[in-house]
Formats: sequence, C-alpha cells, structure tokens
Amino acid sequence: MAARILVIGGTGRLGRPVVALLRDAGCEVRVVTRHRGDAGEGIEHMVGDLHTGEGIEPALAGVATVVNCAGSPKGDQGMAETLVRAAQRAGTPHLVNISVVGVDRVPIRSRVDRAMFGYFAAKLAAERVISGSGLPWTTLRATQFQDAFVWLARGMSRLPVMPVAAGVRFQPVDTREVAARVAALALGEPAGLVPEMAGPRVYAMGDLLRGYLRASHRHRVLLPLHMPGGAARAIRAGANLAPEGAVLGRRTWEECLDDEVGSRRRARR
Repeated sequence: MAARILVIGGTGRLGRPVVALLRDAGCEVRVVTRHRGDAGEGIEHMVGDLHTGEGIEPALAGVATVVNCAGSPKGDQGMAETLVRAAQRAGTPHLVNISVVGVDRVPIRSRVDRAMFGYFAAKLAAERVISGSGLPWTTLRATQFQDAFVWLARGMSRLPVMPVAAGVRFQPVDTREVAARVAALALGEPAGLVPEMAGPRVYAMGDLLRGYLRASHRHRVLLPLHMPGGAARAIRAGANLAPEGAVLGRRTWEECLDDEVGSRRRARR
C-alpha cells in the first residue's frame, strides 16, 4: 500500500513541487490549505488552518508522514504548537519541518532585531516545539529561495530608487531543489536536524538586484542603507549563509533569472 503523506501548505511556493514529487513517487498525497483550491490532479484536498487548528485533526487521520510547508512572517511558533498537539493525538509517525539557515546564529534581542529579523526567532521557536514534542521528526534548514528574490526584486524595481542592505550577502537556493530534498526526507526515516541546504554561490544583495535589472532590461538607482542592531551585524558577518557541511544546490541565480525573467519577457513578444 502506498504511503499517505499530508502536505500542509501544499499549494505554496515550496509545497506545490513537493506535492508533485511525492505524487510522482507513487504516494497518496493529501494537501491542507487555508482556502479551498486546486491542489492538482490526483491529490486529495482538505481545508485546514494552523492558526486556529480548524480542520487539522481530520486531515491527520491515517497519515504516515506530515510535511509542514506552511509559514508566515509571524506566528510560526503558534502554528507549530497547533500542529504538534494534533499530531500527538493522532500518533503521527513522522513530522517533516522546513526551517531557515541561520536561525541559531542570528540573535534576536532588541526591538530593532525583532522588527527586521523576527522571522528567524519564530522559525527557531517552531523548531524547538517540534524537537521537544516527543514525535519522530526531521527538520531541514534552507536559505532564501531564488524565485522569492525574483518576486522581491520585481516589486522593488517599481520604485525609482531601490534600497539595498549594505554589507549583506545571500546564498539563494532553487526552490525545486529544496523540494526534491524535502520529498526525499519525507520518504525516509525520521532523521532529526539534517545538513542544511543553500545555493551554490554567495551574492551581495546589490549584485542580486543588479542581476535582476540587467535581465529585465531596467535601470534603477541602488541606495545602500546601513541596518542597525545585533541581528543585522550577525547577518553582515554571514550568519545567514550555509555553514560547513551544508548541501549545496546546483542552479545559480543567473540561471534562475534566465528562466523566471526571460520567460516572462519572451511571453510578451
């Protein structure tokens, strides 16, 4: 009998390719999202909300593995607590969680830290909820997704001047490569905190934005800004980059731009 796997947030940026890979691997895939929509052919879809807990317990019935691809700028700890309580009652055999590289190295102490980088603290708190739950678990930390940077750069390019965090570097990773790793982890045994994942190259934020502007044939002024606070200082020191022993993807930012920006430009011709 094929394994039944529940993917929470299965229509999002990461969840959709994870669902497709698990389906292609022969799994029975159930998707939970906050609103009813198209989860894809051959996919069971249920409505559930980790903020309120509504619909989560029914979705866990008969599931061997839960993959949590849901996330938000705020509330990750609360959502993890809701999921863990429901999974404990259901006796879920394996909980797979996606987190962020640097959550244990970026200090969030001041109001400024929390305002700009509170997402790191929320993800670390969610990790601790899951690891302390008594459930079998696996957590993968990944750097920021390349297509998310495309979305960010596209929005920023609508401004006449694009603000750039001075001294900050990123190591963006291909979403599909992360999805392949998540799917493989979901098909395996619980492994705890696994080696982190990042893109193959490190870029200054300004270089990421300049690459987008070149690819989209736009011209904008970039304005460097100094970010205050201890969290920003840690990120300037590289706390958000892949540590030694991380798994590196193969697809570069330049290849992402060729696909994401180039395809949109060709479609307009």
